[in-house]
Amino acid sequence: MNKQEVLNLIVAKLIDDAKLYLRAARSAQFEATDEQSKAENKYDTRGLEASYLARGQSRQAAETEQALAQFQALPCRPFAPAEPIDIGALVELKGPRDKAYYFVGPSMGGTEVMLDGHEITVITPQSPLGQQLVGHKTGDKVKLPSGQDRRIASVE
Repeated sequence: MNKQEVLNLIVAKLIDDAKLYLRAARSAQFEATDEQSKAENKYDTRGLEASYLARGQSRQAAETEQALAQFQALPCRPFAPAEPIDIGALVELKGPRDKAYYFVGPSMGGTEVMLDGHEITVITPQSPLGQQLVGHKTGDKVKLPSGQDRRIASVE
């Protein structure tokens, strides 16, 4: 699996997500300031709710843009077989009947991309799975947070 392609897919997804959050924030902001959102009585909170939504969407857009900058600055370097897993590693875990692929990123854990029919999930070193993987090497056996044992088949 080509790690640069995986990184490019993650960056493209974050760009799309940031655009989506910005559009949603603008829409919610418009709703909050629209004349028709003005409270008709003390129980009418449409405008207030829309302003909370706009603030949340704006915060999400800013966090996504910050993560995008982190991923764009991330060097796509190869990991030697004896080198421990760290940020920037593409990890393949093998179980008795399945494989799973993870990209250890600086943020945006849970982001998923598809490459060659394989789902790759971004995890962070702070996540439970990230804590189990960081520091291990190809060939090591790890116990997943779910209690299952997996072997680290490769680290790129």
